[in-house]
Amino acid sequence: MSDGATARGSATEREEARKIAEGLEHLSGFGNEHASEAVPGALPVGRNSPQRAPLGLYAEQLSGSAFTEPRAQNRRSWLYRIRPSAAHPAFTRTGNGALRSAPFTQTVPDPNRLRWNPLPDPAEGTDFLAGLWTLGGNGDVTQRSGMAVHLYHADASMRRVFSDADGELLIVPERGGLLLRTEFGLLHVEPGHIALIPRGVRFRVELLDETARGYVCENYGAPFRLPDLGPIGANGLANARDFRAPVAAYEDVEGPVEVVNKFCGNLWAATYDHSPLDVVAWHGNHVPYAYDLRRFNVMGTISYDHPDPSIFTVLTSPSDTPGLAGVDFVVFAPRWLVGEDTFRPPYFHRNVMSEYMGLIEGAYDAKTAGEGGFVPGGGSLHNMMSAHGPDRETFDRASAAELRPQKIDDGLAFMFETRWPVSLTPQAARADHLQQGYDDVWQGLERHFRPLH
Repeated sequence: MSDGATARGSATEREEARKIAEGLEHLSGFGNEHASEAVPGALPVGRNSPQRAPLGLYAEQLSGSAFTEPRAQNRRSWLYRIRPSAAHPAFTRTGNGALRSAPFTQTVPDPNRLRWNPLPDPAEGTDFLAGLWTLGGNGDVTQRSGMAVHLYHADASMRRVFSDADGELLIVPERGGLLLRTEFGLLHVEPGHIALIPRGVRFRVELLDETARGYVCENYGAPFRLPDLGPIGANGLANARDFRAPVAAYEDVEGPVEVVNKFCGNLWAATYDHSPLDVVAWHGNHVPYAYDLRRFNVMGTISYDHPDPSIFTVLTSPSDTPGLAGVDFVVFAPRWLVGEDTFRPPYFHRNVMSEYMGLIEGAYDAKTAGEGGFVPGGGSLHNMMSAHGPDRETFDRASAAELRPQKIDDGLAFMFETRWPVSLTPQAARADHLQQGYDDVWQGLERHFRPLH
């Protein structure tokens, strides 16, 4: 993959980007029918496609779902732009770098428990796109099913523009803030936040710090939505009002701009004679979002037993089977533990779902941190029915702990949980940062069985 017209951003550029990021305004709410205009009068009133759109703009619909999907699931936005998206030259294939897509068939699905250290530092001049590194996934991009787990590392802001026709991108920063310039406007995310870029939306990533690192879930299936709350009631988990959508902001730039499109697993590039981030006004619900994970309203036991991790679901991509997600995004945010006569860390478990877990900061309450352990920027994979749970050190400590109310506020972990096994890419299966001997963390769990007679 060519790294395009990227360059290591200067401290001045980063400072300017940070000033912009910290001064942004946003629209509130997930799944809303938002409307925004950067120039008064740019948004048509009473119709979507008038004979002549206001201010000499072009009206264009971006459909994130089929026209006839039920209203509750239908995703579309109307964009009013300086030039229509159709005004571009032909795309040609460009290199994929370390980015891969489903179907993942180059390795045999592995039932073993696996854990990786963080990605090594990127080569100088690596932007977000060039720094994407695929761990694995499932499904098939051409069938719009399944998901992929990527990591990213970068030390340069993007000068080019990227869009993904294969799926939506859930970006989870672990190191370094990001300014996301999208067709809909600007979003600011820091470690502890997430950003959701819908399928087909063009965007550029600018770094707010010298380097950036994190995780990406590429969801090929149904768009992420807020989970149903069931017996929880009307409130709890991620509140819709805490999601931030951008306000309209456009680039009126003439001159060559490289635009890269991911289509059916491969990258295609074209050089436009203008910036495609030229949307002056828009309305609809197929929009990008940002969310602060520390605003997650954690539900938990106030009597006994550790609850199932499903109550930590932030976003879910449903499948054709009720209650079975194509992929869930789960966060283990700060919370109180008060269960009586309860082993408080996550229990030993074998799961029909497959779990990829990452760590944003601090430590996870079921894993030992430190060198060779579960550290920020690293990740673990427990494929379906792989037995896992607290390591020996955690088990010994939790079994003997005095059960007073305990606040967990020194860690922020998350999980991509998916209905199918995650097959690795060859680069992940042979990576230098793949930890050897991960199974050893469960060695030494002693026999404590004592028959009564």
